[in-house]
Amino acid sequence: MTKRDEAPVGAPCWIDLFTSDPDSAKQFYGELFGWTAEDGGEEYGGYITFSKDGQTIAGGMRNDGSQGQPDAWTVYLASADAQATVDAAAAHGGRVDLPPMPIPGGLGSMAMLADPGGATIGIWQPGSHKGFQAYAETGLPGWFELHTREYEATVAFYRDVFGWDTFVASDVPAFRYTTLGEGETALAGIMDAGGMLPEGAPAVWSIYFQVEDTDKTLAQVVELGGSVVRQAEPTPFGRLAEATDTTGAHFKLVQP
Repeated sequence: MTKRDEAPVGAPCWIDLFTSDPDSAKQFYGELFGWTAEDGGEEYGGYITFSKDGQTIAGGMRNDGSQGQPDAWTVYLASADAQATVDAAAAHGGRVDLPPMPIPGGLGSMAMLADPGGATIGIWQPGSHKGFQAYAETGLPGWFELHTREYEATVAFYRDVFGWDTFVASDVPAFRYTTLGEGETALAGIMDAGGMLPEGAPAVWSIYFQVEDTDKTLAQVVELGGSVVRQAEPTPFGRLAEATDTTGAHFKLVQP
């Protein structure tokens, strides 16, 4: 299990699930990935904290429908100063959807942005809560990837706003891909999805959860009431697949 005390600035540091059925989500991810769930009190709006083997992994909150948003997973990037990050985002073609908001108890501050391609991205300025404590192991987040039609502008945005040390992993017409960091130390990626995303569709961040057997995990997804979006297929990066949980929130799977 890869553990860390705190994420580097600009790196994925937290994920949470916006769900219309928290009880179903707790059961689904508990059985699929072996997570346990703890409900926060009224002070935290009933926010759910998911853990695995004693390590904090992810969060969850109820989607009551008032925002008109579908159930979805959100990726948060670490920031040393949420307000400065928000200001930089606004100056570099981003959109501020939620200005920095302190979380009770000194846990940290959060904000929500949209990048130049329209992808939602969270900001987390850590206080006592440093983000997920482990990753890149079975049942944990294994990779974070942004698909966008605005590839060049988006790469520049994450470099300028979040301080990404970008590395061009591939620059051929069929596969343009930039990573945060290089090789085995890379922490996230941006793909030119101009030929994949429908015209007008916003860019989207994806979370790949690491599994031992993608095909068996997909079968379990269906048994638990989820759906298969893309069957498992071999790639140079592992055996990949895409699925949804019981309320339609998308996630991906990677078998290294």
